[in-house]
Amino acid sequence: MVAVASVVVAVGAATGVVSALDDGHPAKDAKPPVTPSPDLGPSPGGPASPASAAPSPSGPASPKPKSAPHPSPSARTSRTAAAPARLYRHPDSQVRDWVDAHPGDARRAVIASRIADRPAAVWFADFTPATVTARVRAVTSAAAAQGRVPVLVPYAIPQRDCGGASEGGAPDLAAYDGWIDGIAAGLGSGEVVVVLEPDAIAQSDCLTEGGRADRFASLARAGRVLKAANPRARVYYDAGNSDWNPAADQAALLRRAGAASPASSDGIFTNVSNFNRTSDEIAYARRVLSALGGPAGLGAVIDTSRNGNGAAAGGAWCDPPGRRIGEAPTLSTGEAGIDAYLWVKPPGESDGCRGAAGTFSAQYAYELAR
Repeated sequence: MVAVASVVVAVGAATGVVSALDDGHPAKDAKPPVTPSPDLGPSPGGPASPASAAPSPSGPASPKPKSAPHPSPSARTSRTAAAPARLYRHPDSQVRDWVDAHPGDARRAVIASRIADRPAAVWFADFTPATVTARVRAVTSAAAAQGRVPVLVPYAIPQRDCGGASEGGAPDLAAYDGWIDGIAAGLGSGEVVVVLEPDAIAQSDCLTEGGRADRFASLARAGRVLKAANPRARVYYDAGNSDWNPAADQAALLRRAGAASPASSDGIFTNVSNFNRTSDEIAYARRVLSALGGPAGLGAVIDTSRNGNGAAAGGAWCDPPGRRIGEAPTLSTGEAGIDAYLWVKPPGESDGCRGAAGTFSAQYAYELAR
């Protein structure tokens, strides 16, 4: 992961959400006290099908240079309206399944309280136009009923993962545009965070220049459609991570994809499925935002699901040992310009070394959580 692409989530068989209650304050210690885990039922669920399933993205094969240090920009103002909101805990997840199925396992209490009881993103990674609206609506309506904010990850861009381990997605951009329309139709009217297409911008160098331009146009359209359908939707665009593209280069790509336009974008996301320390990602995100331009209100969200100990030595990215869950998911980070810490990659779901990519490994989850 470090020195590689964000190596997005592997959402595996039951797309992923872990759950917890966000109290509006970022956790300083990634290990909260053990509390009883609610019985939320089996996965998959929802009226039509599980949120989605996807193979594990692999990212570029060769290391990406770390962006050169730049002076920190002046602090941007974060949207304070998000601070009181609490993230939604979706019941359908592989970790929840495991917790429910293993009441006597000695690892259960740790995994339940420190992973399964925290919110994580819901991925929509299978191209299923006929059911995507109902599946999105199942998540957003349940979140709205609780007065909470869901995090959705559309992940079906054509030529996904540049033909790597997570290849797939929509057959072409016209079909993708229609699929995004289906997602927009299910957003409802409540607040929702959309992490739009991890790796689709940072990992676009496998495309021709024309293909890249077409993809970026489609991503810009996606943001406009989502925000027009629900003005309370906050859409964030792929900025890779601090060990990938230099900030100025990434900002130039983001600008072409609509990330500087308030009609499409609320900002950027970084570190999806990666291990880079939050402090490094904050500094990088601020450099990208400074170079990006656009409205002062643009912010960033950071995936903190597995970055508690930082990146592994030598840039190991595939389920490396010695890692730890990071800051608890929250919409109140206390950091200017950083709108949220999110668990985009559900902790315990394998990159492909602790099991098939996207499947849940209880032992890996336990190692991350304890």
